[in-house]
Amino acid sequence: MSTRSMEKPPLWFWIVSILALLWNLMGVLAYLQQAFMTEEALAALSEAERALLETRPAWATAAFALNVWGGLLGCTALLLRKKWARPVLLISLVGILVQMFHSLFIGKNLEVYGPGEISMPLLIILIGVGLVVFARISTKKLWLG
Repeated sequence: MSTRSMEKPPLWFWIVSILALLWNLMGVLAYLQQAFMTEEALAALSEAERALLETRPAWATAAFALNVWGGLLGCTALLLRKKWARPVLLISLVGILVQMFHSLFIGKNLEVYGPGEISMPLLIILIGVGLVVFARISTKKLWLG
């Protein structure tokens, strides 16, 4: 059994990891805002937006929770330089893909919010994939152990 020591990561590793953590914190805040939406906030939505939230299946909400909490945990693991960041970020990516599949193909998000709605899901998917790749590269470069 060979023991390889960890290498010191470059400055950009820390910058990317901190930005990724902040990105995922915004996702957690969006999830909490939705999960604990008051009756007043729900009433302030349009009828179509309210219907989207009220008819969302539990599995789509669970995927949302998995993606944001997994992303937060995975990015925390990056900052702690733990190689388990990659599988956690991969689980988060699965949550992203399931949530976005629902939003784009099953739910009526595009009808309610318009074609501009596709840009944010695509950005979220791209960042999710990028974080998994970043964690893989960081593990190969021995920045994570």
